[in-house]
Amino acid sequence: MPELMISISRPKRWDEPFGSAMTPADVARLLQIEPFCGMNPGEFLPQIPLAGLLLNDTRIVRYKAGDIIVREGDYGNSAFMILGGQVRVALESLRGELLGRTTLPRGGWLNAIAQLWKPQTPPEARPRLPSGSSGAAPIARRQVDDQTHVFLQDVPRVLDETRTAILGAGEFFGELAAMSRTPRTATAFADGDAELLEIRWQGLRDLMRRAPALRKHLERLYRENSLEAHLRETPLLKSLPAADLEHVVAATVFESYGNFDWNTQFEKTRLLDPLEQIAREPIVAEEGQAPTGLLLIRSGFGRVCQRHGAGHRTVAYLGKGHVFGAEELSATARSGEPVHWHYSLRALGYLDVLRIPVEVFCKWIAPHLSQEMIADETDTQHPEPWHAGKPAATALHERTLDFLTDHRFINGTQTMLIDLDRCTRCDDCVQACAATHDGNPRFIRQGPVHDRFMVAHACMHCVDPVCMIGCPTGAIHRDPTTGILRINDQTCIGCATCAKSCPYQNIQMVEIRDQSGAFIFDEQTQQPILKATKCDLCADQPTGPACQRACPHEALVRIDMLAVDGVKQWLGR
Repeated sequence: MPELMISISRPKRWDEPFGSAMTPADVARLLQIEPFCGMNPGEFLPQIPLAGLLLNDTRIVRYKAGDIIVREGDYGNSAFMILGGQVRVALESLRGELLGRTTLPRGGWLNAIAQLWKPQTPPEARPRLPSGSSGAAPIARRQVDDQTHVFLQDVPRVLDETRTAILGAGEFFGELAAMSRTPRTATAFADGDAELLEIRWQGLRDLMRRAPALRKHLERLYRENSLEAHLRETPLLKSLPAADLEHVVAATVFESYGNFDWNTQFEKTRLLDPLEQIAREPIVAEEGQAPTGLLLIRSGFGRVCQRHGAGHRTVAYLGKGHVFGAEELSATARSGEPVHWHYSLRALGYLDVLRIPVEVFCKWIAPHLSQEMIADETDTQHPEPWHAGKPAATALHERTLDFLTDHRFINGTQTMLIDLDRCTRCDDCVQACAATHDGNPRFIRQGPVHDRFMVAHACMHCVDPVCMIGCPTGAIHRDPTTGILRINDQTCIGCATCAKSCPYQNIQMVEIRDQSGAFIFDEQTQQPILKATKCDLCADQPTGPACQRACPHEALVRIDMLAVDGVKQWLGR
């Protein structure tokens, strides 16, 4: 019997345009103004022409006075150019309630004990607000075109309390966070009616590649405002004289590898054979090749691997703040001859790096480094020694490393690990979570299993929280003090953007009820109102996560996966 075959068109980059309302007339208008009118269409690839890029990777967004455009602390994947009107940028941090967030102080012991006698409430019960009420928060929502905008209700008071700067037509903002997926550094809101061009990161990347003037402009802003401070935070560079650091700043190269939207393909890629998965990962530095520079990880994750038979084996993983190649470049500086990479570095999904060229390292950095500094950097930044030979005794087993990297669990700062040899399936952890959250557990005691441990379906409070991208109200946010990812129930509109974006399926949408147990319906659509829920690490409890505290066999832990020594110590008990 012949095999049944189905032919489909290969997916294309612009199958889903960024702005469905963009028209050729909008593109023609953009091509008449700077910086686009100064770009040479011939510099763009035929399959990604300038006009097509503007049509598919940008959208025109209109804002009313007080509308919040970006919030400090949020993660974004787009930059903005002002087409008309003005935008105010807050030079000081705004209060959390102005950004759709809540401040939740940790409760005391009396509150924790009082929960034991608290009357049981219906599942997912919420206080019902009066019809049309938006609560006590000093922000509100409105529809502009087909988008939900959050706006400040008392702009004059904000301006009285906060120093701001004004940006006008033609100016860019948000490009640094867009290209490196780092938190927004300031809050921006419309100063009167404003029209902005929003450019998603793919389009911004290609514009910078093909339009040298734009790339130089944006890189100059980053060098002037952020790069020196970033380099000073690197232990190897802390002791550099200011004059020498200026040479390093001037020569540093920005590079990005992999897919910025890695979470959209996550389910498909993790089902691949491990060797095939590694082979598909972009190579940043290749084992056996001469080094091109010291690599500083700015965002994302990298897999350090070594040739092994017909494939590669994982020996380490690196994240933000880590350095790759310090030992090879130091040896190169001492000998005057290139010392080749001992390992390969590959992008895990997406990797953003700063590259300091070899000659700059040898001339301006190496003279200030001692062997002790190199050794300290190696020990503190990497779970593996950067020399040939067998893996260190403190390293995780390579199969465990492959499991953690292939599933991208290294993203978690509070990943839930369960030791299945110790776990008796008593479900005390689930019951404790439910008791702390009004009868509604915020995690599922299930998940991928490796050897004798399981990674449960519980929010990992990720280093790279893709769930935060696209939340229209700022309801899902990272607590600036604790780093915990939280959801403000009052400003969550149930759009499910965060739940769909989470690659680990750790955010659930639930139908909410009032205190009597009746489902709460939207008065316009008559559909049940949904809210996003997930683990909040029991942020209001004095003892921290109830799940871990309740386990009678010490079978459960919440752990930072980048703290490799701690992970190995727990697994090797």
